[in-house]
Amino acid sequence: MNDIAPDSWWLATLGRTIVWARLREREAGTGEVFDSDGNTLSYDSIDTARAALMDAEFSAFDGLDEDDALERGFSLGELVPPQAQDDEHLRPHMIQTLGARA
Repeated sequence: MNDIAPDSWWLATLGRTIVWARLREREAGTGEVFDSDGNTLSYDSIDTARAALMDAEFSAFDGLDEDDALERGFSLGELVPPQAQDDEHLRPHMIQTLGARA
């Protein structure tokens, strides 16, 4: 049985632009971040990877509530973490520009 948590998604915002990062915990307890430039960054632990994301002003997507989202200028209903068959196809979807507000 695999006790590794599923990938977690993190985001940073710049106006109506969302920059995604995927955090993955590896079996050895190390952390791996796939960033919007298509880089896979390795860290000695999952906590170190989380700290690096927070230092870069990313927030865990699953930790946001609607009020947090509205403070950043979007609604949670507007967002879905990117999906693709592999990292090569995922990279172009790691930056998302939201439409103008109504």
